[in-house]
Amino acid sequence: MNILKTASISIVSLALLASVSNAGTLEKVMKKGVLNCGVSTGIPGFSTTDSKGVWKGLDVDFCKSVAAAVLGDASKVKYIPLTAKERFVALASGEIDVLARASTWTATRDTSLGVTFAGVNYYDGQGFLVNNKLGVSKASELDGATFCIQAGTTTELNLTDYFRANNMEYKAVTYDTSGQTSDGFKKGRCDAITSDASQLAGIRSKMSNPSGYTILGDIISKEPLGPVVRQGDDKWFNVIKWTMFATIEAEESGVTKENVDKQLKSNNPSIQRLLGVSGKAGENLGLKNNWAYNIVKQVGNYGQSYKKNVGADSALNIPRGLNKLWNKGGLMYPMPIR
Repeated sequence: MNILKTASISIVSLALLASVSNAGTLEKVMKKGVLNCGVSTGIPGFSTTDSKGVWKGLDVDFCKSVAAAVLGDASKVKYIPLTAKERFVALASGEIDVLARASTWTATRDTSLGVTFAGVNYYDGQGFLVNNKLGVSKASELDGATFCIQAGTTTELNLTDYFRANNMEYKAVTYDTSGQTSDGFKKGRCDAITSDASQLAGIRSKMSNPSGYTILGDIISKEPLGPVVRQGDDKWFNVIKWTMFATIEAEESGVTKENVDKQLKSNNPSIQRLLGVSGKAGENLGLKNNWAYNIVKQVGNYGQSYKKNVGADSALNIPRGLNKLWNKGGLMYPMPIR
């Protein structure tokens, strides 16, 4: 039975699947020599393919970072595109080793699906995208509107909570994938589309006339997005967690893809520990001590990945905002590698 074709699966079943698939992920990945990484079916800036079929995006860079840390080669990744409904089943069943697909960390998901969030690598919030012809400038003017929504996400629950709290009504048209959702919006099957603000920026960037659409200033939810692993495999959880922290630590320390070789000679103890010149961070993770060096050398630091995929050098051009480093007014705070 292909578990992804199953119409529905209980929370208990997900937890049971995770319990039988959680053992020794690090060893399994090292043995097979490739990382099976769960990504979206196509979210601009996070995980999508270009005209040559090459995967690109912030989530894709995270997959590459894990492969660089574990296997020493960022290219050793098999990307598994998953819809929102499929993602946690694929993780629990062992079809993927890590879920890098933009997923919101919630209490229900963290405590009942047999999965664990390894941290937050993008702070987001749910917003609204409208055609300027609609003549709407704020969410309170959307009473009675029809929304295009992707199924299997936190989006519809957030929308229901917001409209109920404000004594408003709406109609929903649901789709399985982000691409189908945006296509429905383009074809006029709904008045507005609601999703994470970053996804809305991606959808707008793909419109034939992006300036004809507006992302409203209203943000109605917290959407902390980050990588997810199966519960019960602490060794693998640590690898994923510290891979994320290493990319942020590299940015904070000024270690980039371009200068990482020069930084090997740095007298800064923090940089020495990050790059494996001193300390046993890699050994303690079950990796080589140059694990973080490989990440930065082959993929870059968090700031470089952000700028390239969703920031100033991308079509999305999303300001860093909450995703700035903690010492620059944001929430990105790497735990110390020592």
